[in-house]
Amino acid sequence: MMPRTFNLLLGCIWLSLGVASMAVEPQPELWIESNHPHAPWSNLTLLCRSPSRVSSKFLLMKDNTQMTWTRSSYKTFQVSFFIGALSESTTGVYRCCYWKEKGWSKPSKVLELQSPGQLPKPIFWIEAKAPPLPGCNVNILCDGWIQDLVFVLLKEGNTEPVDYQVPTGTMAIFSIDNLAPENEGVYLCRTHFQMLPTLWSEPSNPLKLVVAGLYPKPTLTAHPGPILAPGESLSFRCQGPIYGMTFVLMRLEGLKKSSYYKKAVKNEAYFDFKSLKTQDTGHYLCLYYDASYRGSLLSDILKVWVTETFPKTWLLVQPSPVIQMGQNVSLRCQGLMDGVGLALYKKEEEGPLQILDGTSNDGNKSFLLTNVTDKDAGIYSCLYFLNWKTSIKMETYNTVELMVVAWPSSVFNIGKTITFQCRVFHPVLEFSLEWEEKATFPKFSINGDFIITNIEGQGTGTYSCIFRIEAHTDICSDHSKPPKLAGPRVTGFLTWNSFMNEVFRMSLFVQLISLLLLVLWIRWRCRRLRLSNSSHLISGLVREAWLLGTAQGVAMLFIIMALLCCGLCTGALAEEIEVIMPTPKPELWAETNFPLAPWTNLTLWCRSPSGSTKEFVLLKDGTGWIATRPASEQVRAAFPLGALTHSHTGSYHCHSWEEMAVSEPSEALELVGTDILPKPVISASLPVRGQELQIRCKGWLEGLGFALFKKGEQEPVQQLGAIGREAFFTIQRMEDKDQGNYSCRTHTQMQPFKWSEPSEPLELVIKETYPKPFFKTWASPVVAPGARVTFNCSTSHEHMSFILYKDDTEIASSDPAWGKPGSSAAHFLIISVGIGDGGNYSCRYYDFSIWSEPSDPVELIVTEFYPKPTLLAQPGPVVLPGKNVTLRCQGIFQAMRFALLQEGTHAPIQFQSASGTSVDFLLHTVGAEDSGNYSCIYYETTMSNRGSYPSTPLMIWVTDTFPRPWLSAEPSSVVTMGQNVTLWCQGPVHGVGYILHKEGKATSMQLWGSTSNEGAFPITNISGASIGRYSCCYHPDWISSIKIQPSNTLELMVTGLLPKPSLLVQPGPMVAPGENVTLQCQGELPDSTFVLLKEGNQQPLQQQRPSGYRADFWMPVVRDQDSGVYSCVYYLDSAPLVASNHSNSLEIWVSDKPPKPSLSAWPSTVFKLGKDITLQCRGPLPGVEFVLEHDGEEAPQQFSEDGDFVINNLEGKGIGNYSCSYRLQDYPNIWSEPSDAVELVGAAGPVAQECTVGNIVRSTLIVVVVVALGIVLAVEWKKWPRLRTRGSETDGRDQTVVLEECNQEGEAGTTTNSPSSASPGISVEVTVPI
Repeated sequence: MMPRTFNLLLGCIWLSLGVASMAVEPQPELWIESNHPHAPWSNLTLLCRSPSRVSSKFLLMKDNTQMTWTRSSYKTFQVSFFIGALSESTTGVYRCCYWKEKGWSKPSKVLELQSPGQLPKPIFWIEAKAPPLPGCNVNILCDGWIQDLVFVLLKEGNTEPVDYQVPTGTMAIFSIDNLAPENEGVYLCRTHFQMLPTLWSEPSNPLKLVVAGLYPKPTLTAHPGPILAPGESLSFRCQGPIYGMTFVLMRLEGLKKSSYYKKAVKNEAYFDFKSLKTQDTGHYLCLYYDASYRGSLLSDILKVWVTETFPKTWLLVQPSPVIQMGQNVSLRCQGLMDGVGLALYKKEEEGPLQILDGTSNDGNKSFLLTNVTDKDAGIYSCLYFLNWKTSIKMETYNTVELMVVAWPSSVFNIGKTITFQCRVFHPVLEFSLEWEEKATFPKFSINGDFIITNIEGQGTGTYSCIFRIEAHTDICSDHSKPPKLAGPRVTGFLTWNSFMNEVFRMSLFVQLISLLLLVLWIRWRCRRLRLSNSSHLISGLVREAWLLGTAQGVAMLFIIMALLCCGLCTGALAEEIEVIMPTPKPELWAETNFPLAPWTNLTLWCRSPSGSTKEFVLLKDGTGWIATRPASEQVRAAFPLGALTHSHTGSYHCHSWEEMAVSEPSEALELVGTDILPKPVISASLPVRGQELQIRCKGWLEGLGFALFKKGEQEPVQQLGAIGREAFFTIQRMEDKDQGNYSCRTHTQMQPFKWSEPSEPLELVIKETYPKPFFKTWASPVVAPGARVTFNCSTSHEHMSFILYKDDTEIASSDPAWGKPGSSAAHFLIISVGIGDGGNYSCRYYDFSIWSEPSDPVELIVTEFYPKPTLLAQPGPVVLPGKNVTLRCQGIFQAMRFALLQEGTHAPIQFQSASGTSVDFLLHTVGAEDSGNYSCIYYETTMSNRGSYPSTPLMIWVTDTFPRPWLSAEPSSVVTMGQNVTLWCQGPVHGVGYILHKEGKATSMQLWGSTSNEGAFPITNISGASIGRYSCCYHPDWISSIKIQPSNTLELMVTGLLPKPSLLVQPGPMVAPGENVTLQCQGELPDSTFVLLKEGNQQPLQQQRPSGYRADFWMPVVRDQDSGVYSCVYYLDSAPLVASNHSNSLEIWVSDKPPKPSLSAWPSTVFKLGKDITLQCRGPLPGVEFVLEHDGEEAPQQFSEDGDFVINNLEGKGIGNYSCSYRLQDYPNIWSEPSDAVELVGAAGPVAQECTVGNIVRSTLIVVVVVALGIVLAVEWKKWPRLRTRGSETDGRDQTVVLEECNQEGEAGTTTNSPSSASPGISVEVTVPI
C-alpha cells in the first residue's frame, strides 16, 4: 500500500452522508506576510492563528523538528514568527501549533519555503463539506500562503487554464457546477504576482477528479474490528463486483491529504495498517475506478476508533434507584460511541448480565429488569462490549446501587405509612429529615430510615434530608432532591370534600328540574279550576288553594338552597391565564467567505434556542424537504449552498425538531438572484405620537451596509454601516410627517455597491391609542429553568382584553372581565420555564376598536445555560462612602449582554451590551444603602435570552473601617504533637489578602486575594516552634485609606507532654436549667494553668491559674446549650502552652427531664386482620430503659431495653393512643418526658375531612333551610283539618275563595256570582266567605 501523491474527489454522492458523530479537531492557520510585496523572500514573517481558542504559547516547527516557540504575556489568537530574508538555512517545510489545556494542538497545513526568488508551493484540496444538491457543485480550494496573488486552475491535457481568481486573502475557491463525466481528470494549481506575471510558483500536488456513481458500490470491512488500540494492526478489505479495477481507500477527516490506492487482486483489495496511531481514527470509505477515471458508488461509511481508553460510560436508572419489589426498572447505559455493544455488570457476579450488540445500540435501548426481587439489589455498572480481542482500557463514570424495598409509593393512603431512606456512599454521623410544611418537624436517624404516618391526612407535603459527618459535626450537607408525598388519588376512594361537591352538584340539577315541573303543575291546576263548574268542588277548592300557596313557599326555599349550593367552593380569584409556550422559533441567517461577492459561496445556518432540539430542517418555497441536519453542541446546523445558481432562488425558512414537537418556521430568507444579496426583512413596533420608534432591518449576512428608504423620496432616509446581520433605524420623535411606507436595502461595503432587492414595504400610521399598561413579573425576571413565572398586565380602564407578546409575537390573550368593576388586569402564568422561554415580553390591552401602546418590555432571562462569569470589584470590595466602585463582569463569549444583580432587589439594577467578553458596571458615589451582595450574569439576546449561571456573589462594603476578621483553628486550637492544623482568618470581606502574625515573631505569613483560599494558613506537623499566640488582619492589594482592625488572639496549644488530669462535676452530670455547675480539674503538678475544653468548640472555654493542684470552673445558671462533652488539660507556667494529655471526657445534661423520645409504628398505624404492630421508641441517650403507656390504662403497658413493643389487637384492645418514655439506668428515679402520642386504629381508619370554612358555613345554611322547610310543611299540614271542618259547617252558605292566580289567566267579563253551571270556556268565580 502506497500513499498517492495526489488527492481524489469521488463525485458528490458521498457528500450527502453525514459525519457528525466524530468531532475533528480544527487546525491552526499558517500564512506569510512581507513588507516587500514583489519580493516577499526579502523579508518574511510567518503568522500562526488558533482557530477557536486563545492561547499563551505557540510553536513553529521546521522539517518536523522544533525551531522556535513563543510565549505571550497574555492570551491571544495569533502570534508572528520573524524569518527575515529567505536563505538556504531557512528553506524547508514549516508547520505551527498552539498550546491547549492538556497539550499541543494538531499541526497546521504544511508550508514549503523553497529557494529565494520563488513563490511558495501552493496546496490543493477538495472542500469536505460541499452541498448535497442535485447536479452537485464541487469546490476546489487552493492556498497560496501570501495575499494578493493570482490563482490559476490547470487541467492535464488542456493548453489553457480552466479558471483563475484574484481573492483578497491567501486562498482561492474554484467551483465546478453540475459535476459531469467530462469534468474528470487531473488538476493542478499555480500562483503568480499580479504585477509580475512571469514569476510563478511551483505547481501544487496533482488532484485527480473521479466522477463516481457509474459502477455498483463496493463493501468495506475491517479485521479484526473497527475499534483497536494504538500499535495494533488493522486490515481494510474493499470488495467490488468487477475485476481489474483500481481501489481507493479514503478517510473523510483527511481528504486534504493523500488517499490510499491499490490494484485489485481479482475483484478486491486489502489496505493494511501495521501499527495504528490515534490520528488514524476517522470515517473510512472506498470505491474503485477504471482507466478512464469512471468510478463506482461509494461504500458505506466505516467508523474506526484508535484509542487507548474508551470514553467513560455512565449508567442511568429509571424511574429510581430505590424501587418497590415486583416493579420493573430500566438501566440505560450511555456513552459517546454509537454502534458499539454494551454490557451490564453486577458487582460480585462473573460475566455480563445482559448484552446489547452494536446494531441495536442506537442510544435509545436500555437494560430491563422485570419484576425485581431482593436478589436484584446490588451495585450495577456498564461497559462497552466487543466481539474481538483488544487491549483498550474500559472505564465507567459511575455505578448505580439498586435498592429493592417493600414499602409503598410516594402516594399516601389514609392511615398508611411510608418509609424514607436517605442514603450516601460514605460514613455519616447522623441524618435529619425536614418537612417544608412544618418548620419544627425535623426527625433524626443514624441509619437514614424515617417512617412517615398519614394519620388524618396530615403527612402530605415536600420532604428533604441532610446529613452530618464526624469530622465536621457542626457542618451540614446540602439538602437532597425533595420528594413530594401526595394524598390518595380519586380512584376507588372519595374524600369528604369531593363527595360533598358531587352531592351538591347533583342536588342543584334535581332542584332545577323540580322547579320546572312545579311551575308546569301549577299552570295545569289553574286551568282545571278555571274550567270547573260543579258545585261539589267547592270544598276541594279550599284544598287546592292551600296546596298552591304551599308550593310557592317550597319553590322559594328550593331557590334559596340552589343559590347556596352554587356558592360552594367558589371565590373571587384573579384571572390567571396559563401560557402554553410554543416550541421556540429558530433563527436563520447566511454566511460567506467572500464578503464582496457572497453569492460566490453561501452557507445557510439555522440555530434554535431550545437545548432539546434534535434536528433542523431547511425548506424552500414552503414545500419540499431541502435537507436535514442533526443539531450540534451549539444547537445549530449548517446548510451549504455553494455558488448560487438559478435553481437556488426562492424563499427559505427552517424548523427545529424536538422529540414530540416541531417549531414554528423561522423568518423567511429570500434569495432573488445569482449575483444579488438576499432580500431583507423590515419590521417595527406600533408607532406612537411623540415617542421614539425603532425600525428593524434584518439583512441575513454579516458585514453589510443598511439603508432605509421612504416612498416618494429618492435618497435613503438613513444609512448605517456594518454592525451585524441586522440594523435598527431610529425615528427620535414620531410625528405626522413621519407616516408613510418604508423599505430597507442592504449593500456590500466596498464600492461599487452591490445592492439587495428592497424589502416588503412597511406602513407606519399613527392611530389613536390608550396609554400603555403597567407590566411586570411578580418575582425576579432572572430565573432558572423550571421556575414559575407570572406576568402581571394591568390598566385603570375597565373591561379590557389583554395580549401577551414574546419578541413581538402574540403568545397568549385574556378576555375582559365584565362582572368586575374597576381596573382591568390579567395574570399570564408560565408554570415551568424552559431554556427557550426567555426573551423580551410585553403586553397590550384593547376594547372593541382601540388598542393601547405597548407596555415597557420585561427581559425574561433563563439562566444555567452558559458557564458562570466572574465578578471583581475595582479598586476593591471595601470602599469609602462617596467614592465610586467599578464591578467588572468577565464572561467567556463575545457579543453578549450583561446584567448586574443586587441581593434583595426585584430586577437587575444595570444592563450593558458588550462587543468583547466583559463589561464594567459603575456604582457612583456609593452610600451605606449600596452595601450588599452583588452578582452578574450574561446572556445572548438573539436566542431567547439564554443566560449563564450567576457569578459567585461579591459582598461590597461601604465603610471607613474594615470589618474585624475572626481567627480560628481547625480542628482545634488544642492539638497533639505532630498533628496538622489550619488557622482560618475569616470575615465578611472576600477576595482580599490576609496577614497572619505570631507574637514575638518579626515576620508574617501573607496570602493574597487571588490565592488566599478565604484565609487558610495550614501548619503541618505541629512542633514546639509552632506553639504561640496568633492574630491576623486583612491585607488589601489596592491602595486605600480604610482602617484595618486586627482579629482576636488565638493561643495554639500542644497536648500529650504531661500526665493527664481528672475531671469531676458537682452536683452531678444531669442538672436542671438555671442551676449552678462546678467542673473540678485535678492535676499532678503545681504552678499550672488549667484549661477547660468542650467538644465541638475550636477554642478553650475557660482558663484558670490556681494556687494548688486543682482548678474549679464555675458555670452559673446553666442552659440547654451548656449540655455537651467536656474535658480539661493543664500546662506549666515555666513552659506555657505545652499541655498535658486530655482528661477523661465528661458528658453533662442540662434538663429538667431527659429529652423526650420519638415513637413510630411499623409497618403502619392501622391494624390488619391477624397482624401485629411494632411500636418503636427511640431516645438520644444510651443505657436507658423504655416504658410504653396506653391511654386509659393506669399501669404501664410494657417495659423494654431496646425500645421495641409488639401490640396485637385481640378483642379490639390494641386500638388507642400510645406514648413512651425512658429512664436512665444510673438515675432510675429520673424519667424523660413522654413522646408524642401515636394512635393505632382499626382497618377502617379515620376519615380525612378536607372541608374549608366557607363550605362548612354554606353546608350549615343548607341544613337550616331544610329544617325550615320541614317546619313549614308540618305547620301547614296541621292547619289542613281545620280548613276542611270549617268548610263543611257553612251548610251551603256563600263561601268565597278568590284564586287570584287563576283569575289572572281568565277572560275579562266572564265572572258570575252564582254557583250555577257555566258554559265551556267561561271562567267561574266562586265566592265563599271564610
